[in-house]
Amino acid sequence: MNFDTFQQSLTTNTPPPNSSVYLQSLWHDAKGDWEHAHTLIQDVEDKSAAWIHAYLHRKEGDVWNANYWYTRAGQRMPGFSLEQEWEELVKAML
Repeated sequence: MNFDTFQQSLTTNTPPPNSSVYLQSLWHDAKGDWEHAHTLIQDVEDKSAAWIHAYLHRKEGDVWNANYWYTRAGQRMPGFSLEQEWEELVKAML
């Protein structure tokens, strides 16, 4: 699967088959279901999950919590849009 295919899947009612928990979380976020996206990723214990978790808290507006998760991910909070970070995350998780 590539980025365009993943993005096209947003017109459907379910995430792409066999997609990782990371991509499922990002898919639900893009569909406007922040809560489900957060539930999927919050208990996964690795740097990729921490990066998505950070992004979700940044989107929520909880900067302190977002910074905590960016640190756990070995990342810095980006100075660009949430949309651009979402795209960067999807491409990194593919």
